[in-house]
Amino acid sequence: MFAEYCTAARVSRTRIQWSGQYFSLPENTASAARQRRHCKGRSMAAARAVTDMSHTFDMGSFRRRVFTPVSIAFVVLAMFFSTTPDLPAWVVIAPFAVSVLVLGLPHGALDHLVPARLAGRRPTVASIATVAIVYLVLAVVVLLMWRVAPATAFVGFIALTWFHWGQGDLWIDLAEAHRGRLQPRLLRAGTVLVRGGLPMLVPLLFHPDTYERVRLGTIALFGQQSFSSTFMGLDATGRGVVGIVYALVVLATALATWRTSRTHVERGAWAHDQMETVVLALFFALGPPVLTVGLYFCLWHSLRHIVRLELLDPRGAHFLRHGQLVKVAGRFAMDAAPITTIAVLFLGAIYCAIPPQGGDPETVLAPYLVLISALTVPHVAVVSYMDFRQGVWSRASGPGSAMAL
Repeated sequence: MFAEYCTAARVSRTRIQWSGQYFSLPENTASAARQRRHCKGRSMAAARAVTDMSHTFDMGSFRRRVFTPVSIAFVVLAMFFSTTPDLPAWVVIAPFAVSVLVLGLPHGALDHLVPARLAGRRPTVASIATVAIVYLVLAVVVLLMWRVAPATAFVGFIALTWFHWGQGDLWIDLAEAHRGRLQPRLLRAGTVLVRGGLPMLVPLLFHPDTYERVRLGTIALFGQQSFSSTFMGLDATGRGVVGIVYALVVLATALATWRTSRTHVERGAWAHDQMETVVLALFFALGPPVLTVGLYFCLWHSLRHIVRLELLDPRGAHFLRHGQLVKVAGRFAMDAAPITTIAVLFLGAIYCAIPPQGGDPETVLAPYLVLISALTVPHVAVVSYMDFRQGVWSRASGPGSAMAL
């Protein structure tokens, strides 16, 4: 088995291996040279870990069994929101409160293990320390940015979250099936723009006052009190123009991906994508932004990222392949507990150092958003490294090329 792993690492050219609706780790990866260097002296356990994950995983079926019920729940909630405009404050903020310990904040708690998992080896002090240093430096820079220019920091946080949440959905789209329709990099960028814009832009277009209260409550933590009836200078006309442009981008991306969808599987995946886009658009247009974004953070983005992480781990991938979701959840919770505990302590320190300036949900949430923003920048760096190693943005070389697990 170890010999087969080393043989696979000797292949010089990177190609992505797909098999119909199933996908697996490629024999030739973007890290072939690094794998070749590490073959000598690597333990049999590490080699078995890498080989173990090469078994196929039916993402399409998993998406229907696990992710589609979330979409259905969002449809039901959207219908409820349309008939119930006013909800208690505790209901609005509940998803973010739960996210401190479940799914939301913990979904980035395994970032220190990512480099080792991508390389198919056990984490070392050096690999963990490298990620920890990156996290510390970038988080401090973000916190200083909040202190010096809070309004700019808020806009930067929104923009980066837009990219990151689109980035997460792009990986799921590529992983679901053989997706020749998403080969062009422009279409992948369009997917990021569209899917990230649903939770970040749609609430601004339909609930600008709430968006402004969140912004004001956050920058007020740092002594800035500038209130504006518009957000980023967007009045009703400006929001209308932005909404039209965004709708055209959504339509153009959908049509372009349909034109490049050639097989029945690809067109079925395309229909699934468009269904999700419509569901999310209605969800964010009709519901209170703090509530809907909190639910999305936990049940959509974080859940999908956790699946991606567990597929890098031999045992996690085994449990996912066999539908043992309780074991996956338990394993993730144990792995994430130490870093999550540290993050919660930091959150408490932030609430003590810069307490919220009011009692409404948008203001109470402000210190938590500052912590999330400080963690998001290094987290995006780690996920972008995952994208690079897994070929998310690699140039497609033929109809069989797409993305590695």
